Amino acid sequence: MPSASSTTTSSRLLSLLSLLQARRDWPGGVLAERLGVSERTVRRDVDRLRELGYPVQAVKGPDGGYRLEAGSQMPPLLFDEEQAVALAVSLRIAVGTGAGIEEAAARALATVRQVLPSRLRQRVDALEISAVGHGVDPQVDTGILLTLSAAVRAGEELRFDYRSPGRREDAEPRPPRRVQPHHLVVRAGRWYVVGWDPDRDDWRIYRADRMTPRVPNGPRFTPREVPGGDVAAFLSARFKGSESADAWPCRGEVILDLPVAEVAPFAGDGIVEELGAARTRLTTGSWSWAALAAALARFDTEIEVVASPELRAAFAELSRRAGRAAGTG
Repeated sequence: MPSASSTTTSSRLLSLLSLLQARRDWPGGVLAERLGVSERTVRRDVDRLRELGYPVQAVKGPDGGYRLEAGSQMPPLLFDEEQAVALAVSLRIAVGTGAGIEEAAARALATVRQVLPSRLRQRVDALEISAVGHGVDPQVDTGILLTLSAAVRAGEELRFDYRSPGRREDAEPRPPRRVQPHHLVVRAGRWYVVGWDPDRDDWRIYRADRMTPRVPNGPRFTPREVPGGDVAAFLSARFKGSESADAWPCRGEVILDLPVAEVAPFAGDGIVEELGAARTRLTTGSWSWAALAAALARFDTEIEVVASPELRAAFAELSRRAGRAAGTG
């Protein structure tokens, strides 16, 4: 059985390691104050970390101090309880990232779970996470993600080949593209590069699974701010077909002959208002009027359009197309 003293020492080593990872340099006196021990005890604990394989270097200066350097080998990893649970949860949801690391994540989770104390293992096992909806999505090679991320971090222009959807494999090869990558973003299990295209003088979004980077990278560039300053809002707006605000370019208001309970689950980001036992007002949008009319028709009920001539025209055209389709035998 471990003694109270050894348990205290182990806990203090975890705290010391956590502090050393939090910033580059730590004066010895500050570490001692934060840990509530003497500087001599800090020196002994640093020696214990070195014995475990952590490359803690002494820092010269008026106060002296310590720095955790990168080592040539992977030392034993020490986590506090919150870090261990967070790591296990992160590994469980890694299957939904589309980064092609599912098998490695599963093996890492098994390793972490094996060394967890029983009380933490029960907490992790009680968390059931099922990743669905991404099984058929194309996976991105981890090496490509690392290359793209490195270009973003270094601020270097990317040169790459791009596989456009629907393009025949035997088609004439296109010249490589170039982009100044600003963000690598994962959205709904797919990875995207958001960057400035110097040839088109505009922002562009590329799917990472369709990119094949060329070596070497291009020159360095001066970073820009994405329109609006928020990359998540910018990406959402572009997927809605909007060039600026994160809003659908076509929005309409209708009254459906359905109870609100049957409309709300399928309204997406629309606004739902109950008008009666079987009448609901829905305000929603889409990237085009035709797409909006088709989406509303899926409710399979009577629809009253409220003050939107564009949506009425789209329903009329949809009706004509459906009539022609019904007449084809």
